[in-house]
Amino acid sequence: MCRSASTAAAATPVARRSRRPPRPPEPGRDRRQGAADPLLPRPAQRPGSWQRYMLPHAPPQNERAEPVQSGLSARRLAAFSTLAIPFTAAQLPILNFLPAIYAQQFGISLGALGTIFLLERLWGVFADPLVGTLSDRTRSRLGRRRPWIAAGVIVFALAAAALFFPPAGVSPLYLGLALFTFYLGCAMIQIPYLAWSGEISGQYHERTRVATFATVASSSALLLVILLPALIDHLHLGDDRLKLGAMGGFVLLALLPAAWLTLRAFPEAPAREASRAKPLGPLATIRVIAREKLLLRVILSDLAVTFGQGVRNTLLLFVVSIYMGLPEWGATLMLSQYIFGIAAGPIWMQVASRIGKHRAAITGELVQVAINLGLLALTPGNLGLLIALTAAQGLAQGSGNLMLRAMVSDIADQHRLKTGQDRTALFFSAFSISMKAGMALAVGVALPLVGAAGFDPAAAHNSPTALTALLVTFAVGPALAHLCSAALLRGFTLDEAAHAQIRRELDRRAAGAHA
Repeated sequence: MCRSASTAAAATPVARRSRRPPRPPEPGRDRRQGAADPLLPRPAQRPGSWQRYMLPHAPPQNERAEPVQSGLSARRLAAFSTLAIPFTAAQLPILNFLPAIYAQQFGISLGALGTIFLLERLWGVFADPLVGTLSDRTRSRLGRRRPWIAAGVIVFALAAAALFFPPAGVSPLYLGLALFTFYLGCAMIQIPYLAWSGEISGQYHERTRVATFATVASSSALLLVILLPALIDHLHLGDDRLKLGAMGGFVLLALLPAAWLTLRAFPEAPAREASRAKPLGPLATIRVIAREKLLLRVILSDLAVTFGQGVRNTLLLFVVSIYMGLPEWGATLMLSQYIFGIAAGPIWMQVASRIGKHRAAITGELVQVAINLGLLALTPGNLGLLIALTAAQGLAQGSGNLMLRAMVSDIADQHRLKTGQDRTALFFSAFSISMKAGMALAVGVALPLVGAAGFDPAAAHNSPTALTALLVTFAVGPALAHLCSAALLRGFTLDEAAHAQIRRELDRRAAGAHA
Protein backbone atom coordinates (compact mmCIF):
# COMPACT_ATOMS: atom_id res chain seq x y z
CA MET A 1 0.00 0.00 0.00
CA CYS A 2 1.36 3.45 -0.87
CA ARG A 3 1.44 6.19 1.74
CA SER A 4 -0.84 9.23 1.61
CA ALA A 5 0.46 12.60 0.40
CA SER A 6 0.45 14.15 3.91
CA THR A 7 2.45 11.25 5.39
CA ALA A 8 5.02 11.50 2.62
CA ALA A 9 5.43 15.23 3.14
CA ALA A 10 5.93 14.87 6.91
CA ALA A 11 8.75 12.37 6.40
CA THR A 12 10.85 14.71 4.23
CA PRO A 13 12.84 17.87 5.08
CA VAL A 14 10.94 21.14 4.83
CA ALA A 15 13.23 22.39 2.09
CA ARG A 16 12.27 19.50 -0.16
CA ARG A 17 8.51 19.59 0.38
CA SER A 18 7.80 22.08 -2.41
CA ARG A 19 9.70 20.04 -4.97
CA ARG A 20 7.96 16.72 -4.32
CA PRO A 21 4.53 16.40 -5.91
CA PRO A 22 1.86 14.77 -3.78
CA ARG A 23 1.26 11.09 -4.40
CA PRO A 24 -2.01 10.36 -6.17
CA PRO A 25 -4.65 8.65 -4.05
CA GLU A 26 -5.32 4.96 -4.49
CA PRO A 27 -7.87 4.16 -7.20
CA GLY A 28 -11.37 4.18 -5.80
CA ARG A 29 -10.36 6.14 -2.66
CA ASP A 30 -11.38 9.62 -1.57
CA ARG A 31 -8.42 12.02 -1.39
CA ARG A 32 -9.23 13.27 2.11
CA GLN A 33 -10.78 10.38 3.98
CA GLY A 34 -9.51 7.28 2.20
CA ALA A 35 -13.06 6.06 1.86
CA ALA A 36 -14.17 4.06 -1.13
CA ASP A 37 -15.92 6.19 -3.73
CA PRO A 38 -19.15 4.43 -4.74
CA LEU A 39 -18.95 5.73 -8.31
CA LEU A 40 -15.51 4.21 -8.99
CA PRO A 41 -14.47 0.62 -9.56
CA ARG A 42 -13.53 -1.15 -6.35
CA PRO A 43 -9.87 -2.22 -6.04
CA ALA A 44 -11.00 -5.82 -5.73
CA GLN A 45 -12.73 -5.77 -9.10
CA ARG A 46 -11.76 -8.83 -11.07
CA PRO A 47 -9.06 -8.51 -13.73
CA GLY A 48 -10.24 -8.41 -17.30
CA SER A 49 -12.84 -5.70 -16.72
CA TRP A 50 -12.81 -2.63 -18.91
CA GLN A 51 -11.08 -0.41 -16.29
CA ARG A 52 -7.69 -2.06 -16.88
CA TYR A 53 -7.64 -0.49 -20.34
CA MET A 54 -7.68 3.04 -18.93
CA LEU A 55 -4.66 5.16 -19.81
CA PRO A 56 -2.40 6.18 -16.90
CA HIS A 57 -2.82 9.55 -15.21
CA ALA A 58 -6.47 9.85 -16.22
CA PRO A 59 -8.26 12.82 -14.70
CA PRO A 60 -10.08 12.27 -11.40
CA GLN A 61 -13.22 10.23 -11.88
CA ASN A 62 -14.82 10.62 -8.45
CA GLU A 63 -17.38 13.22 -9.41
CA ARG A 64 -20.94 12.24 -10.17
CA ALA A 65 -22.09 12.03 -13.75
CA GLU A 66 -23.34 15.32 -15.11
CA PRO A 67 -27.11 15.71 -15.37
CA VAL A 68 -28.56 14.69 -18.69
CA GLN A 69 -29.00 17.54 -21.16
CA SER A 70 -31.13 17.42 -24.24
CA GLY A 71 -28.37 18.65 -26.53
CA LEU A 72 -29.71 17.27 -29.79
CA SER A 73 -32.33 19.24 -31.64
CA ALA A 74 -35.76 17.60 -31.51
CA ARG A 75 -36.40 18.78 -35.07
CA ARG A 76 -33.24 17.07 -36.33
CA LEU A 77 -33.99 13.92 -34.36
CA ALA A 78 -37.46 13.81 -35.90
CA ALA A 79 -35.93 14.19 -39.37
CA PHE A 80 -33.35 11.48 -38.66
CA SER A 81 -36.10 9.10 -37.49
CA THR A 82 -38.27 9.44 -40.60
CA LEU A 83 -36.44 6.62 -42.38
CA ALA A 84 -37.91 4.23 -39.80
CA ILE A 85 -41.40 4.95 -41.21
CA PRO A 86 -41.13 3.35 -44.68
CA PHE A 87 -38.66 0.75 -43.43
CA THR A 88 -40.98 -0.48 -40.65
CA ALA A 89 -44.14 -0.04 -42.75
CA ALA A 90 -42.81 -2.55 -45.29
CA GLN A 91 -42.13 -5.29 -42.75
CA LEU A 92 -45.71 -5.92 -41.59
CA PRO A 93 -47.34 -6.56 -45.00
CA ILE A 94 -44.38 -8.66 -46.12
CA LEU A 95 -44.87 -10.99 -43.14
CA ASN A 96 -48.64 -10.83 -42.57
CA PHE A 97 -50.24 -10.23 -45.99
CA LEU A 98 -47.82 -11.21 -48.72
CA PRO A 99 -47.72 -15.02 -48.10
CA ALA A 100 -51.50 -15.39 -48.18
CA ILE A 101 -51.89 -13.16 -51.26
CA TYR A 102 -49.13 -14.92 -53.22
CA ALA A 103 -50.64 -18.30 -52.31
CA GLN A 104 -54.21 -17.36 -53.26
CA GLN A 105 -53.60 -15.06 -56.23
CA PHE A 106 -50.58 -16.73 -57.86
CA GLY A 107 -50.89 -20.34 -56.71
CA ILE A 108 -47.54 -20.58 -54.92
CA SER A 109 -47.72 -23.54 -52.56
CA LEU A 110 -47.47 -23.11 -48.80
CA GLY A 111 -44.45 -25.42 -48.79
CA ALA A 112 -42.63 -23.22 -51.30
CA LEU A 113 -43.55 -20.10 -49.34
CA GLY A 114 -42.30 -21.62 -46.10
CA THR A 115 -39.02 -22.66 -47.70
CA ILE A 116 -38.43 -19.24 -49.24
CA PHE A 117 -39.04 -17.40 -45.96
CA LEU A 118 -36.89 -19.89 -44.02
CA LEU A 119 -34.00 -19.46 -46.46
CA GLU A 120 -34.37 -15.69 -46.15
CA ARG A 121 -33.87 -15.96 -42.38
CA LEU A 122 -30.74 -18.02 -42.91
CA TRP A 123 -29.54 -15.51 -45.50
CA GLY A 124 -29.91 -12.73 -42.92
CA VAL A 125 -27.60 -14.55 -40.50
CA PHE A 126 -24.76 -14.07 -43.02
CA ALA A 127 -25.82 -10.81 -44.68
CA ASP A 128 -26.30 -8.72 -41.52
CA PRO A 129 -22.80 -9.24 -40.02
CA LEU A 130 -21.23 -8.83 -43.46
CA VAL A 131 -22.93 -5.46 -43.96
CA GLY A 132 -22.03 -4.44 -40.40
CA THR A 133 -18.34 -5.29 -40.83
CA LEU A 134 -18.10 -3.57 -44.22
CA SER A 135 -19.86 -0.46 -42.91
CA ASP A 136 -17.43 -0.24 -39.98
CA ARG A 137 -14.51 -0.39 -42.43
CA THR A 138 -15.90 2.02 -45.02
CA ARG A 139 -14.03 5.30 -45.52
CA SER A 140 -15.48 7.86 -47.93
CA ARG A 141 -16.18 11.55 -48.26
CA LEU A 142 -19.80 10.82 -47.30
CA GLY A 143 -18.81 8.91 -44.18
CA ARG A 144 -19.18 5.27 -43.18
CA ARG A 145 -22.95 5.01 -42.85
CA ARG A 146 -24.41 7.30 -45.50
CA PRO A 147 -23.13 5.42 -48.58
CA TRP A 148 -24.61 2.16 -47.35
CA ILE A 149 -27.95 3.72 -46.46
CA ALA A 150 -28.18 5.53 -49.81
CA ALA A 151 -27.35 2.38 -51.78
CA GLY A 152 -29.67 0.34 -49.58
CA VAL A 153 -32.57 2.69 -50.29
CA ILE A 154 -32.19 2.02 -54.03
CA VAL A 155 -32.03 -1.77 -53.58
CA PHE A 156 -34.93 -1.65 -51.09
CA ALA A 157 -37.10 0.44 -53.43
CA LEU A 158 -36.57 -1.81 -56.46
CA ALA A 159 -37.30 -4.97 -54.49
CA ALA A 160 -40.34 -3.45 -52.73
CA ALA A 161 -41.81 -2.43 -56.10
CA ALA A 162 -41.34 -6.00 -57.35
CA LEU A 163 -43.00 -7.49 -54.25
CA PHE A 164 -45.91 -5.07 -53.81
CA PHE A 165 -46.72 -4.70 -57.52
CA PRO A 166 -46.05 -8.16 -58.98
CA PRO A 167 -46.78 -8.95 -62.63
CA ALA A 168 -49.10 -11.71 -63.74
CA GLY A 169 -47.79 -15.25 -63.53
CA VAL A 170 -45.45 -14.91 -60.55
CA SER A 171 -43.26 -17.95 -59.92
CA PRO A 172 -41.51 -19.11 -56.74
CA LEU A 173 -38.18 -18.07 -58.33
CA TYR A 174 -39.49 -14.52 -58.87
CA LEU A 175 -40.68 -14.30 -55.27
CA GLY A 176 -37.43 -15.75 -53.93
CA LEU A 177 -35.20 -13.34 -55.85
CA ALA A 178 -37.37 -10.33 -55.00
CA LEU A 179 -37.53 -11.27 -51.32
CA PHE A 180 -33.81 -11.91 -51.01
CA THR A 181 -33.06 -8.57 -52.71
CA PHE A 182 -35.55 -6.84 -50.43
CA TYR A 183 -33.89 -8.14 -47.27
CA LEU A 184 -30.45 -7.30 -48.61
CA GLY A 185 -31.67 -3.71 -49.00
CA CYS A 186 -33.09 -3.91 -45.48
CA ALA A 187 -29.72 -4.94 -44.08
CA MET A 188 -27.92 -2.18 -46.03
CA ILE A 189 -30.29 0.37 -44.46
CA GLN A 190 -30.92 -0.98 -40.99
CA ILE A 191 -27.45 -1.95 -39.77
CA PRO A 192 -25.64 1.30 -40.73
CA TYR A 193 -28.66 3.33 -39.58
CA LEU A 194 -28.66 1.70 -36.15
CA ALA A 195 -24.90 2.20 -35.84
CA TRP A 196 -25.17 5.85 -36.90
CA SER A 197 -27.97 6.42 -34.39
CA GLY A 198 -25.58 5.33 -31.65
CA GLU A 199 -22.83 7.63 -32.91
CA ILE A 200 -24.88 10.83 -33.11
CA SER A 201 -24.22 11.40 -29.43
CA GLY A 202 -21.85 9.79 -26.96
CA GLN A 203 -24.00 10.76 -23.98
CA TYR A 204 -25.69 7.96 -22.09
CA HIS A 205 -29.19 9.45 -21.97
CA GLU A 206 -29.05 11.21 -25.33
CA ARG A 207 -28.75 7.81 -26.96
CA THR A 208 -32.02 6.86 -25.29
CA ARG A 209 -33.59 9.99 -26.80
CA VAL A 210 -32.38 9.01 -30.27
CA ALA A 211 -33.80 5.49 -29.88
CA THR A 212 -37.08 6.93 -28.54
CA PHE A 213 -37.66 9.09 -31.61
CA ALA A 214 -37.04 6.09 -33.89
CA THR A 215 -39.35 3.89 -31.80
CA VAL A 216 -42.18 6.43 -31.97
CA ALA A 217 -41.69 6.72 -35.75
CA SER A 218 -41.82 2.93 -36.10
CA SER A 219 -45.00 2.65 -34.02
CA SER A 220 -46.61 5.40 -36.10
CA ALA A 221 -45.68 3.56 -39.30
CA LEU A 222 -47.23 0.33 -38.07
CA LEU A 223 -50.40 2.17 -37.13
CA LEU A 224 -50.69 3.79 -40.55
CA VAL A 225 -49.98 0.64 -42.53
CA ILE A 226 -52.55 -1.37 -40.52
CA LEU A 227 -55.20 1.29 -41.13
CA LEU A 228 -54.89 0.99 -44.91
CA PRO A 229 -56.22 -2.58 -45.32
CA ALA A 230 -58.95 -1.84 -42.77
CA LEU A 231 -60.14 1.13 -44.84
CA ILE A 232 -59.96 -0.89 -48.07
CA ASP A 233 -62.10 -3.62 -46.52
CA HIS A 234 -64.85 -1.06 -46.02
CA LEU A 235 -64.66 0.05 -49.65
CA HIS A 236 -63.64 -3.09 -51.57
CA LEU A 237 -64.11 -6.11 -49.33
CA GLY A 238 -61.75 -8.96 -50.16
CA ASP A 239 -59.58 -7.08 -52.70
CA ASP A 240 -56.23 -8.38 -51.47
CA ARG A 241 -54.17 -7.07 -54.38
CA LEU A 242 -55.52 -3.58 -53.77
CA LYS A 243 -54.47 -3.87 -50.12
CA LEU A 244 -50.98 -4.99 -51.11
CA GLY A 245 -50.66 -2.17 -53.67
CA ALA A 246 -51.90 0.46 -51.22
CA MET A 247 -49.38 -0.56 -48.58
CA GLY A 248 -46.61 -0.76 -51.15
CA GLY A 249 -47.53 2.66 -52.53
CA PHE A 250 -47.32 4.16 -49.04
CA VAL A 251 -43.87 2.61 -48.51
CA LEU A 252 -42.47 3.82 -51.84
CA LEU A 253 -43.96 7.32 -51.59
CA ALA A 254 -42.52 7.79 -48.10
CA LEU A 255 -39.12 6.24 -48.83
CA LEU A 256 -37.30 8.90 -50.84
CA PRO A 257 -38.38 11.95 -48.75
CA ALA A 258 -37.57 10.02 -45.57
CA ALA A 259 -34.15 9.00 -46.86
CA TRP A 260 -33.37 12.58 -47.88
CA LEU A 261 -34.34 13.91 -44.43
CA THR A 262 -32.38 11.22 -42.61
CA LEU A 263 -29.19 11.60 -44.64
CA ARG A 264 -29.20 15.38 -44.09
CA ALA A 265 -30.26 15.40 -40.43
CA PHE A 266 -26.83 15.07 -38.78
CA PRO A 267 -23.21 15.11 -39.90
CA GLU A 268 -21.32 11.89 -39.44
CA ALA A 269 -18.51 11.85 -36.92
CA PRO A 270 -15.03 11.85 -38.54
CA ALA A 271 -13.68 8.38 -39.17
CA ARG A 272 -11.17 7.25 -36.57
CA GLU A 273 -8.36 5.60 -38.50
CA ALA A 274 -6.77 4.28 -35.32
CA SER A 275 -9.96 2.43 -34.44
CA ARG A 276 -10.72 1.10 -37.89
CA ALA A 277 -12.05 -2.42 -37.47
CA LYS A 278 -9.82 -5.20 -38.77
CA PRO A 279 -11.37 -7.56 -41.32
CA LEU A 280 -12.83 -10.67 -39.71
CA GLY A 281 -13.81 -14.05 -41.05
CA PRO A 282 -17.04 -15.76 -39.96
CA LEU A 283 -15.43 -17.68 -37.08
CA ALA A 284 -13.48 -14.65 -35.89
CA THR A 285 -16.69 -12.60 -35.97
CA ILE A 286 -18.42 -15.16 -33.77
CA ARG A 287 -15.48 -15.15 -31.35
CA VAL A 288 -15.51 -11.35 -31.08
CA ILE A 289 -19.22 -11.31 -30.28
CA ALA A 290 -18.93 -14.29 -27.89
CA ARG A 291 -16.23 -12.52 -25.86
CA GLU A 292 -18.49 -9.53 -25.23
CA LYS A 293 -20.48 -10.91 -22.32
CA LEU A 294 -22.59 -7.78 -21.88
CA LEU A 295 -23.48 -7.82 -25.58
CA LEU A 296 -24.51 -11.47 -25.35
CA ARG A 297 -26.77 -10.64 -22.42
CA VAL A 298 -28.39 -7.79 -24.36
CA ILE A 299 -28.83 -9.99 -27.46
CA LEU A 300 -30.39 -12.84 -25.49
CA SER A 301 -32.57 -10.41 -23.56
CA ASP A 302 -33.82 -8.91 -26.83
CA LEU A 303 -34.39 -12.41 -28.22
CA ALA A 304 -36.62 -13.14 -25.22
CA VAL A 305 -38.48 -9.81 -25.58
CA THR A 306 -39.10 -10.34 -29.30
CA PHE A 307 -40.16 -13.95 -28.73
CA GLY A 308 -42.70 -12.88 -26.11
CA GLN A 309 -44.09 -10.16 -28.34
CA GLY A 310 -44.20 -12.56 -31.29
CA VAL A 311 -46.17 -15.21 -29.37
CA ARG A 312 -48.68 -12.59 -28.25
CA ASN A 313 -49.11 -11.09 -31.73
CA THR A 314 -49.37 -14.52 -33.36
CA LEU A 315 -52.17 -15.67 -31.07
CA LEU A 316 -53.98 -12.36 -30.44
CA LEU A 317 -56.59 -12.65 -33.18
CA PHE A 318 -57.28 -16.30 -32.27
CA VAL A 319 -57.85 -15.38 -28.63
CA VAL A 320 -60.06 -12.39 -29.40
CA SER A 321 -62.18 -14.01 -32.10
CA ILE A 322 -62.39 -17.64 -30.97
CA TYR A 323 -61.74 -17.75 -27.21
CA MET A 324 -63.39 -14.42 -26.37
CA GLY A 325 -66.03 -14.70 -29.09
CA LEU A 326 -65.44 -11.09 -30.22
CA PRO A 327 -64.13 -11.30 -33.81
CA GLU A 328 -65.24 -7.74 -34.58
CA TRP A 329 -62.77 -6.41 -31.97
CA GLY A 330 -59.63 -8.13 -33.28
CA ALA A 331 -58.35 -5.40 -35.58
CA THR A 332 -59.33 -2.62 -33.17
CA LEU A 333 -57.41 -4.15 -30.28
CA MET A 334 -54.35 -4.71 -32.45
CA LEU A 335 -54.50 -1.07 -33.56
CA SER A 336 -54.85 0.13 -29.97
CA GLN A 337 -51.56 -1.54 -29.02
CA TYR A 338 -49.71 0.60 -31.55
CA ILE A 339 -51.58 3.76 -30.53
CA PHE A 340 -50.53 3.30 -26.91
CA GLY A 341 -47.08 2.26 -28.11
CA ILE A 342 -46.58 5.73 -29.61
CA ALA A 343 -47.15 7.28 -26.18
CA ALA A 344 -44.99 4.67 -24.44
CA GLY A 345 -41.66 5.79 -25.92
CA PRO A 346 -41.44 9.21 -24.20
CA ILE A 347 -42.70 7.71 -20.92
CA TRP A 348 -39.96 5.09 -20.78
CA MET A 349 -37.36 7.63 -21.86
CA GLN A 350 -38.18 9.64 -18.74
CA VAL A 351 -38.04 6.52 -16.58
CA ALA A 352 -34.59 5.67 -17.97
CA SER A 353 -33.30 9.20 -17.32
CA ARG A 354 -34.03 8.66 -13.62
CA ILE A 355 -33.02 5.05 -12.98
CA GLY A 356 -30.79 4.14 -15.95
CA LYS A 357 -31.39 2.09 -19.08
CA HIS A 358 -30.94 -1.42 -17.75
CA ARG A 359 -33.07 -0.76 -14.68
CA ALA A 360 -35.78 0.78 -16.87
CA ALA A 361 -35.64 -2.30 -19.12
CA ILE A 362 -35.93 -4.63 -16.12
CA THR A 363 -38.85 -2.60 -14.75
CA GLY A 364 -40.64 -2.68 -18.08
CA GLU A 365 -40.15 -6.41 -18.47
CA LEU A 366 -41.50 -7.12 -14.99
CA VAL A 367 -44.52 -4.96 -15.77
CA GLN A 368 -44.99 -7.07 -18.89
CA VAL A 369 -44.86 -10.24 -16.78
CA ALA A 370 -47.66 -8.93 -14.54
CA ILE A 371 -49.82 -7.84 -17.48
CA ASN A 372 -49.45 -11.14 -19.32
CA LEU A 373 -50.26 -13.17 -16.23
CA GLY A 374 -53.34 -10.96 -15.82
CA LEU A 375 -54.55 -12.33 -19.16
CA LEU A 376 -55.24 -15.63 -17.41
CA ALA A 377 -58.22 -13.92 -15.78
CA LEU A 378 -59.93 -13.41 -19.16
CA THR A 379 -63.26 -15.08 -19.66
CA PRO A 380 -65.34 -15.23 -22.86
CA GLY A 381 -67.09 -11.93 -23.48
CA ASN A 382 -65.14 -9.99 -20.79
CA LEU A 383 -64.37 -7.07 -23.09
CA GLY A 384 -63.59 -4.49 -20.37
CA LEU A 385 -60.69 -6.45 -18.87
CA LEU A 386 -59.34 -7.27 -22.33
CA ILE A 387 -59.32 -3.58 -23.35
CA ALA A 388 -57.62 -2.55 -20.08
CA LEU A 389 -54.89 -5.18 -20.42
CA THR A 390 -54.38 -4.36 -24.10
CA ALA A 391 -53.91 -0.67 -23.29
CA ALA A 392 -51.46 -1.53 -20.50
CA GLN A 393 -49.66 -3.86 -22.88
CA GLY A 394 -49.25 -1.08 -25.41
CA LEU A 395 -47.80 1.29 -22.81
CA ALA A 396 -45.29 -1.32 -21.62
CA GLN A 397 -44.35 -3.20 -24.76
CA GLY A 398 -41.67 -0.84 -26.11
CA SER A 399 -39.64 -0.57 -22.91
CA GLY A 400 -37.32 -3.50 -23.52
CA ASN A 401 -36.72 -2.93 -27.24
CA LEU A 402 -36.03 0.77 -26.70
CA MET A 403 -33.54 0.39 -23.85
CA LEU A 404 -31.73 -2.62 -25.26
CA ARG A 405 -31.13 -0.87 -28.57
CA ALA A 406 -29.64 2.16 -26.79
CA MET A 407 -27.43 -0.11 -24.67
CA VAL A 408 -25.70 -1.66 -27.71
CA SER A 409 -23.94 1.63 -28.50
CA ASP A 410 -22.62 1.86 -24.93
CA ILE A 411 -21.20 -1.67 -25.21
CA ALA A 412 -19.55 -0.72 -28.52
CA ASP A 413 -17.83 2.19 -26.72
CA GLN A 414 -16.54 -0.21 -24.07
CA HIS A 415 -15.26 -2.56 -26.78
CA ARG A 416 -13.45 0.30 -28.53
CA LEU A 417 -11.76 1.28 -25.27
CA LYS A 418 -10.57 -2.29 -24.71
CA THR A 419 -9.47 -3.17 -28.23
CA GLY A 420 -9.10 0.07 -30.18
CA GLN A 421 -11.51 -1.37 -32.77
CA ASP A 422 -14.78 0.33 -33.71
CA ARG A 423 -17.31 -2.44 -34.34
CA THR A 424 -20.56 -0.59 -33.69
CA ALA A 425 -22.30 -1.77 -36.86
CA LEU A 426 -21.14 -5.35 -36.33
CA PHE A 427 -22.68 -5.34 -32.84
CA PHE A 428 -25.94 -3.95 -34.19
CA SER A 429 -25.98 -6.64 -36.86
CA ALA A 430 -25.88 -9.28 -34.11
CA PHE A 431 -28.68 -7.39 -32.36
CA SER A 432 -30.69 -7.41 -35.60
CA ILE A 433 -30.30 -11.18 -35.93
CA SER A 434 -31.73 -11.64 -32.42
CA MET A 435 -34.83 -9.63 -33.39
CA LYS A 436 -35.42 -11.72 -36.52
CA ALA A 437 -34.76 -14.98 -34.70
CA GLY A 438 -37.19 -14.05 -31.94
CA MET A 439 -40.01 -13.42 -34.40
CA ALA A 440 -39.35 -16.64 -36.33
CA LEU A 441 -39.05 -18.68 -33.13
CA ALA A 442 -42.34 -17.31 -31.80
CA VAL A 443 -44.31 -18.51 -34.82
CA GLY A 444 -42.43 -21.82 -34.85
CA VAL A 445 -43.24 -22.51 -31.19
CA ALA A 446 -46.67 -20.96 -30.54
CA LEU A 447 -48.64 -22.41 -33.45
CA PRO A 448 -47.41 -26.01 -33.15
CA LEU A 449 -47.90 -25.85 -29.37
CA VAL A 450 -51.57 -24.84 -29.50
CA GLY A 451 -52.09 -27.21 -32.42
CA ALA A 452 -50.72 -30.11 -30.38
CA ALA A 453 -53.22 -29.21 -27.64
CA GLY A 454 -56.07 -29.69 -30.13
CA PHE A 455 -56.76 -26.10 -31.14
CA ASP A 456 -57.90 -25.71 -34.75
CA PRO A 457 -58.72 -22.18 -36.00
CA ALA A 458 -60.66 -23.58 -38.94
CA ALA A 459 -62.91 -25.78 -36.81
CA ALA A 460 -66.47 -24.73 -36.06
CA HIS A 461 -65.98 -25.61 -32.39
CA ASN A 462 -62.92 -26.18 -30.20
CA SER A 463 -62.94 -28.18 -27.01
CA PRO A 464 -62.63 -26.41 -23.63
CA THR A 465 -59.22 -28.04 -23.20
CA ALA A 466 -57.99 -26.63 -26.52
CA LEU A 467 -59.30 -23.14 -25.71
CA THR A 468 -57.67 -23.22 -22.28
CA ALA A 469 -54.38 -24.26 -23.88
CA LEU A 470 -54.71 -21.33 -26.29
CA LEU A 471 -55.21 -18.85 -23.44
CA VAL A 472 -52.41 -20.30 -21.30
CA THR A 473 -49.95 -20.18 -24.21
CA PHE A 474 -51.05 -16.62 -25.02
CA ALA A 475 -50.52 -15.47 -21.41
CA VAL A 476 -47.82 -17.62 -19.81
CA GLY A 477 -45.53 -17.92 -22.85
CA PRO A 478 -44.85 -14.17 -23.12
CA ALA A 479 -44.74 -13.83 -19.30
CA LEU A 480 -41.93 -16.37 -19.05
CA ALA A 481 -40.08 -14.75 -21.96
CA HIS A 482 -40.22 -11.28 -20.36
CA LEU A 483 -39.13 -12.74 -17.03
CA CYS A 484 -36.08 -14.29 -18.73
CA SER A 485 -35.33 -10.94 -20.36
CA ALA A 486 -35.36 -9.17 -16.97
CA ALA A 487 -33.20 -11.88 -15.36
CA LEU A 488 -30.55 -11.55 -18.09
CA LEU A 489 -30.16 -7.85 -17.32
CA ARG A 490 -29.85 -8.26 -13.55
CA GLY A 491 -26.50 -6.95 -12.32
CA PHE A 492 -25.70 -5.21 -15.62
CA THR A 493 -22.51 -3.24 -14.87
CA LEU A 494 -22.41 -0.69 -17.70
CA ASP A 495 -24.48 2.05 -16.08
CA GLU A 496 -24.39 5.84 -16.52
CA ALA A 497 -21.36 6.44 -14.28
CA ALA A 498 -19.32 3.63 -15.89
CA HIS A 499 -20.18 4.82 -19.39
CA ALA A 500 -19.26 8.43 -18.53
CA GLN A 501 -15.84 7.19 -17.42
CA ILE A 502 -15.40 5.24 -20.67
CA ARG A 503 -16.35 8.26 -22.78
CA ARG A 504 -13.91 10.52 -20.93
CA GLU A 505 -11.10 8.09 -21.61
CA LEU A 506 -12.06 7.73 -25.28
CA ASP A 507 -12.09 11.52 -25.56
CA ARG A 508 -8.63 11.65 -23.97
CA ARG A 509 -7.30 9.17 -26.48
CA ALA A 510 -8.86 11.06 -29.37
CA ALA A 511 -7.35 14.33 -28.12
CA GLY A 512 -3.95 12.67 -27.75
CA ALA A 513 -4.13 11.23 -31.26
CA HIS A 514 -4.76 14.69 -32.74
CA ALA A 515 -2.14 16.45 -30.60
